[in-house]
Amino acid sequence: MIKQLIKVPRKVNCVVLGVLLQFMFSNVLLASGGKATLSAVKNQYSQQITVSGTITSAEDKLPIPGVTIMVKGNSKMGVISDYDGKYKISIPSSGATLVFSSIGFKTIEKQVKGQSVVNIVMSVDQTNLNEVVIVGYGKQKKESVVAAISQVSGKTLERNGGVQSIGAALTGNAPGLVTTASTGMPGEEDPRIVIRGASTWNDSAPLVLVDGIERPMNSVDIGSVETVSVLKDASATAVYGSRGANGVILITTKRGSLGKALIRARVNTTMKVPSQLPNKLDSYDGLMVRNQAIENELALTPSSWNDYLPQAIIDKYRFPANQEEAERYPNVDWQDTLFKDYAMSYNVSLNVSGGTEFVKYFTSADFLSEGDLFKKYSNNRGYDPGYGYNRLNVRTNLDFQITPSTTFKVNLAGSHAVKKSPWGASGGEYTMWDAAYSTAPDVFLPYYESDNSWGYFAPNEGKASNSVRNLAISGIQFVTTTRLTTDFTLNQNLDMLVKGLNFTGTIALDNSFVEGDRGVNDLYNDTQQKWIDPVTGIVTYKKAYDTANRFDFQEGVKWSPSAGTVRDWSTYRRLFYQAQINYATTLGSKHDITAMGLFNRNEGATGSEVPRYREDWVFRASYGYAGKYFAEYNGAYNGSEKFAAGNRFAFFSSGGLNWVVSKEGFMKKTASFLDLLKIRANYGQVGDDSVSGRWLYLTQWGFGGQTQLGTSGEGGELSPYTWYKETAVGNPGVQWETAEKSNFGVDFGFFKGLIKGSADIFKEERSDILLSGGSRAIPSYYGAVAPVANLGRVRNQGYEFEVKLNYTFANGLNLWSDLNMTHSENKIIDANNPELLPEYQKSENKPIGQAFSYVAQGYYNNWDELYGSTIQDTNDNQKLPGSYNLLDYNADGVINSYDNIPYGFTGTPQNTYNATVGFNWKKFSGFIQFYGVNNVTRQVVLGSLVSQNHTVYDQGSLWNKDNIDADNPMPRWLSTPSGYNDAQRYMYDGSYLRLKNAEIAYTFDESNSSIKSWGVQNIRVFINGDNLLFWSKMPDDRESNYAGTGWASQGAYPTVKRFNLGANIIF
Repeated sequence: MIKQLIKVPRKVNCVVLGVLLQFMFSNVLLASGGKATLSAVKNQYSQQITVSGTITSAEDKLPIPGVTIMVKGNSKMGVISDYDGKYKISIPSSGATLVFSSIGFKTIEKQVKGQSVVNIVMSVDQTNLNEVVIVGYGKQKKESVVAAISQVSGKTLERNGGVQSIGAALTGNAPGLVTTASTGMPGEEDPRIVIRGASTWNDSAPLVLVDGIERPMNSVDIGSVETVSVLKDASATAVYGSRGANGVILITTKRGSLGKALIRARVNTTMKVPSQLPNKLDSYDGLMVRNQAIENELALTPSSWNDYLPQAIIDKYRFPANQEEAERYPNVDWQDTLFKDYAMSYNVSLNVSGGTEFVKYFTSADFLSEGDLFKKYSNNRGYDPGYGYNRLNVRTNLDFQITPSTTFKVNLAGSHAVKKSPWGASGGEYTMWDAAYSTAPDVFLPYYESDNSWGYFAPNEGKASNSVRNLAISGIQFVTTTRLTTDFTLNQNLDMLVKGLNFTGTIALDNSFVEGDRGVNDLYNDTQQKWIDPVTGIVTYKKAYDTANRFDFQEGVKWSPSAGTVRDWSTYRRLFYQAQINYATTLGSKHDITAMGLFNRNEGATGSEVPRYREDWVFRASYGYAGKYFAEYNGAYNGSEKFAAGNRFAFFSSGGLNWVVSKEGFMKKTASFLDLLKIRANYGQVGDDSVSGRWLYLTQWGFGGQTQLGTSGEGGELSPYTWYKETAVGNPGVQWETAEKSNFGVDFGFFKGLIKGSADIFKEERSDILLSGGSRAIPSYYGAVAPVANLGRVRNQGYEFEVKLNYTFANGLNLWSDLNMTHSENKIIDANNPELLPEYQKSENKPIGQAFSYVAQGYYNNWDELYGSTIQDTNDNQKLPGSYNLLDYNADGVINSYDNIPYGFTGTPQNTYNATVGFNWKKFSGFIQFYGVNNVTRQVVLGSLVSQNHTVYDQGSLWNKDNIDADNPMPRWLSTPSGYNDAQRYMYDGSYLRLKNAEIAYTFDESNSSIKSWGVQNIRVFINGDNLLFWSKMPDDRESNYAGTGWASQGAYPTVKRFNLGANIIF
């Protein structure tokens, strides 16, 4: 399967292998090219001594990787500790002093004093204020950050139970970041992401930057990620201008560090199991419900009695006497028929990092193969249908120290992905799986082995889909996505001009090529199908004879190969260039001043369109006093092609303050229990232009169409002249949306690192929201689609907090936890609703995406209650005892469209909760993570016996005269109640709780003789899983309906549970 899905060109193999080999042996290559002769080198090292040792944490006694060890006074002599905290360094004399430093730990200086082994125990820096945080266009120490920023390490993402999507791995690990997933399709599992909820009805997705450049999140594999920073408020995002209006996600990839080559390998073998799908009754129970429904409605439709089945016939569906009865009375479990018990996924990653004084390098290759959950059924046509996804990522990050003041960075990355799917699949291929959701178990067998024909429903093919057949003869389509990203950065220290001045210039060129329609086209070649009438036993064949020769139908191999075509609408190119000046100085010993000025320009185009341009002029200035008081002001001057000259450019800015209270003299008495108390506050404005369309200020014209002049013939004669017609009405006054954001936050720490965390309160007022013409209150006789206009206003507010606990017992057992929660709630203030619409049906004063429904107040439990009920404006005579008693919301004496009212919440949860608890003990480690949401509503339309389809869903008890408090009304068979009759039954509480992740791991290190003999530093073996348990009132495991067709009853490719066995190996 892997060979079939992806074939890597020979040249690519050579390039990847060459890069890996080059940097694996770069120390040797660079050393051989140095000026010193071999004898001089030997002489130099003969005067040095070698010191080695292990670095551990005083807190949990575990080794600390990545510690920098330098010789004091000689910055050119240094190494990095390995994964086990081990190091080895050559020093010039036995009296030298070594300096040990690492982010999050206190720096230690240790004089060697002739020792050959120096072990170091490092204490955690409880205030953690020197930790570096990735911010917009730079880095800052945590103590000086005034913004709301969450940072997640690559190690945290890697432990997510075989998940290969960065977005899915972030779920629960960054407060304020809300994800919704809807499909488990290979290659399509990226969730939708919003940061602190939605504040616009236009695109609310955050900006994603990879190493500072706008790129898709799925262009990076998890193994190459160093950190992910989530920027949430105006102070953090204003420097990105309009691109950062909905928040920013900064992905920073790994880079090399000084020291010998370190080789890391990571292997994951993942078993994917279908998660929760809607429960359907089997044929026996479904037909029993149909009989009950017929009995219930005989007063309205006596003809229903013709469809009533005797018990003896129903028994045959569950207990057929022979093969003939099994075919005549089917009982198909479509979920079991379509899906395997499990499918396998494999991921292998290899990276090499290290560096010399001249070049530091990180290079990696990552391969992923995702298996298919669908069972394979032979089609006798010579090809293997189904789904699959293979991806190969390669990356090389190089840092060249050209001179002591000049650094040149090169980032080269490539991705080659091949998705396998049925021919013609484009996101709406629901017929491949909809049998699991909506095909009745009793209509036909998927395949009749007696005569090699496929099942179909002859009376009405639209009522029952044979997904097994649809997939088996669907053909194969391979969609190949190849991405090449290159960026070059020159960093020049300008201390020779002005101390503290620095220049950085970047140029990047990205290309994404998408090829589709390669594979086997078998979409329109039919097969023999049959249906057996359960009443008469008569067999109906769809193909009575072959249309070519009039003989009996014979299935032939008629598919055709397709070489593939470029998907112009998906192929993308981007040119990005940027110039940045940074300045940092300290006046006296207490006044820290920084300033940054930046210009960048994006030029991008999809396919053959006219390129799109965006330009930003950015600045940031900050001041810090005595490490206690900090102020920052930043902003951006942005331009957009969507607006006319007078509105095209706009300036947006933000400012913030923070105060490290715990450093004040009056707080000395709290030093025994208070590690950190820091207060932050900021306010700012950010612009946005995220609405579909270009050149919104222009009236646009198109060429095409002719006037009908005559009346004779089919359609009549057409004018010989072709129209020039107005295709879009422009609005010269259209301008930027403006988001005013404010944030107040507190960072805290207690009891020497036992407790630390943060809490934030945020508010956003978004005005002048761009409203597309189709959503405006414009009369139908306007004659065209109205132009986009600034007519909306939304308020979004909420809070979030995170608490981390960490404690180590005397026996070395370390327990830790990460608890966080986010609440966000928005309200539409203005939305240009029609004036005559009732207030309760307007979108104003409600959340974006508010659910609406007719609402029931119990059932009609007898005919007296029914006769006394409010009339319905359609099919009122089809009401029955057991029907919903609908609420006449506006009290006008009739149930009609004006009784469709706000119900529940939106499809985006207002509250998210995360609890992660873990331990470290000796060489064992483990954790569990729970994630949940509430205050969310999801519509899932799963109707029983709809349109005389025998599908019945197990959704609880059904109403009858002996059970008037049932979960659901009795389904209907031939009677035709109004569309209001379903009330709110399909509106589900979308709250859920998941056991999102769990892991247990053990590390084998060099103390194990076998490991040492293999030349391996250590092997960490782990078993983990993702989405292991799920508690919810929803009928399936999807968090929203956006995947598939969006219509819940047609479903989507099943979401999955993952069970993963893996290993991290360091050589």
